[in-house]
Amino acid sequence: MILFTNFIAAIAEVLHILLTLYMYIIIARAIISWFNPNPYNQIIQFIYRVTEPPLAWLRRFIPTTFGGLDLSPIILIFAIIFLDHFIVDTLRQLAAIKH
Repeated sequence: MILFTNFIAAIAEVLHILLTLYMYIIIARAIISWFNPNPYNQIIQFIYRVTEPPLAWLRRFIPTTFGGLDLSPIILIFAIIFLDHFIVDTLRQLAAIKH
């Protein structure tokens, strides 16, 4: 049982790191959108490739543009924070249960 609880705790920590990293990538995309970046830059292409699918999905189902300002990154960041607190904390609590 110790292996199971350690495994669940490790999954929780890795998931927390991945969600946090993805949140920072979304923040970087939002900041980059204020400027005119070189679209051929590999880093810019990576950031857009990684963030566009969930942002496009949000824009399709939720009106995210208000006064010319796209709020979809903010909505996605809130969703990531929710998932981080809900799933990661649930996994941590599951790992803390003594069997």
